[in-house]
Amino acid sequence: MDVFQSMRFFIAVAQSGSFTAAAELLDTTTTNVSKSVSALEARLHTRLINRTTRRLALTEAGVRYLQRCEKILDDVRDADDEAGTAQSLPAGRLKIHAMSAIGNHYVIDAIARYREIHPGVMFDLTLTNRLPDLLEEGYDMSIVLARDLPDSGFVAQRLGITYSILCAAPGYLAKHGTPDSPHSLGQHECLRIVNTVMPVENWTFVGPQGMETITIPVSPLHINTADGMSIAIRKGMGIGIQPIASAVDGLRAGALVRVLPEYRLEELNLFAIYPSRKFVDAKIKTWVEFLKASIPALLASDEDIVGAKNRV
Repeated sequence: MDVFQSMRFFIAVAQSGSFTAAAELLDTTTTNVSKSVSALEARLHTRLINRTTRRLALTEAGVRYLQRCEKILDDVRDADDEAGTAQSLPAGRLKIHAMSAIGNHYVIDAIARYREIHPGVMFDLTLTNRLPDLLEEGYDMSIVLARDLPDSGFVAQRLGITYSILCAAPGYLAKHGTPDSPHSLGQHECLRIVNTVMPVENWTFVGPQGMETITIPVSPLHINTADGMSIAIRKGMGIGIQPIASAVDGLRAGALVRVLPEYRLEELNLFAIYPSRKFVDAKIKTWVEFLKASIPALLASDEDIVGAKNRV
């Protein structure tokens, strides 16, 4: 028994005053309407309509049930309209994850600019340096740096390519000297960033001689975020890896200096990951489109700064 259909048939009979009129309104037969209402009464063990050959009238229970049915079907229509609107109108709350450096440098600014266009969308942003389980943790999207992504079945949109560089504070270099090759880093304090993206013990560089991998010495500091590493470098603790996103402000201000400017660490892809390609919510679709349109230019601009300023 289709309860919602039976409710619609019952409402049509109550509002039109007859089974025949209800059948015409619903484009069905009088028999179907009569059977549906009778089945509804049998399920409820309650008479809803008193019938005679000339007229019908709602019972007291029928009047109360009619009011409830009208409200229920109104709520169902509202729910359908709201769900359908989600495919066309960006609104509601987006729960997103981003890796810390990318989130601080690009995503927060992008959220501010996106909300100027779509003020009905609100954000819950979590910054961590890991790949979250989108379904388990309830995220609508994750924005991550990775060489490659595991086969998860999720949709992955590449937003751009970036890489990391080595940086030090001017004071550190003045005191300890400047390395002239990756292998000379063994004579320096090399700070280790420990997360799922950055290497720990072995650093692989791309430079004039192609790829070179070195094992760095024992580090005075292990830290798990690029922005935290940036602070440690500025304090003169040593030489450390910095994603462009974390390095660019310090380079621009002169607080950081790029070390071994002819070398960089391996390229990483910047991905936006979300669970489904089918029936994508309008706020997710427009947010991804906004990121794809704006992030590449920001990456290119920051790469220009990294390449032009504070080389040693």
